[in-house]
Amino acid sequence: MRNINENTITPAVLESLADCPDPRLKEVLSALVRHLHDFAREAKLTEAEWMAGIQFLTATGQKCDDKRQEFILLSDTLGLSTLNVALNHSKSSQATEATVFGPFHVADAPEFELGDDISGGAAGEPLFVRATVRGPDGEPVANAVVDVWQADAEGLYDVQRADLAAAQGRGVLRTDAEGRLHFRGVMPVAYPIPTDGPVGRMLDATRRHPWRPAHVHFMIVAPGYETLITHVFSDGDRYLDSDAVFGVRSSLIGDFVRHSAGVAPDGSEQAAPFHVLDFDFVLEYAGEVGAGIGEG
Repeated sequence: MRNINENTITPAVLESLADCPDPRLKEVLSALVRHLHDFAREAKLTEAEWMAGIQFLTATGQKCDDKRQEFILLSDTLGLSTLNVALNHSKSSQATEATVFGPFHVADAPEFELGDDISGGAAGEPLFVRATVRGPDGEPVANAVVDVWQADAEGLYDVQRADLAAAQGRGVLRTDAEGRLHFRGVMPVAYPIPTDGPVGRMLDATRRHPWRPAHVHFMIVAPGYETLITHVFSDGDRYLDSDAVFGVRSSLIGDFVRHSAGVAPDGSEQAAPFHVLDFDFVLEYAGEVGAGIGEG
């Protein structure tokens, strides 16, 4: 491989992958090389721009830790996460649509019983969620594991608060024998994604806003069914049509009904206004259309 130029570099790199023993790895890397080289040619990438890109990706990695995933945020804001979801999770007409995973999920969240308050003292008006989890034929999905996480009234997730000693606004519950789920949280609000890193600088440079519409995250896992990673968005939110991470689906917009002070769905007496969300989730059978499990 001598005297490589802009016309011969791509086939030379592809030839270097010829003996890759993993067919899928070879396919993915070959496609990456072709498209990456074509991108550089189309954009007429300068050396300074190449270095700026290297520095941007380095900074993105440096911003990641066990509580924040800047690379997922980058993928989200470039639309790659939504594209990946669409490619891997095409749904039958009756199944609940998937959407982006987001950067603030935490593994091993605390477990709760049905009816518990998962807010952990997070700020916000009380939200009572009543949901069902069913299969494509209407059968209740019992004992499904439902992972829930949400931001508080200030638009922050617990992992964004360095002073917290325990989880807030997240938890794991299981559906009952009839596929029912109910718990208490706080009313979500619209919030800006983190802008203190390279992704925020990219948004600012391109004059894009960082806002996401109010939502609650759900991940539902049950044997025999495709894992569902989704949100429920608040109807009427001003950012539903300009979500910074392109995650909104019309079918995922729920009615978070505001009630005056009084008796809540769990029978408790609420001295201040509260909200109620009713939502039905429908899972796809494993191995059906577009089945797959992904984390963004």
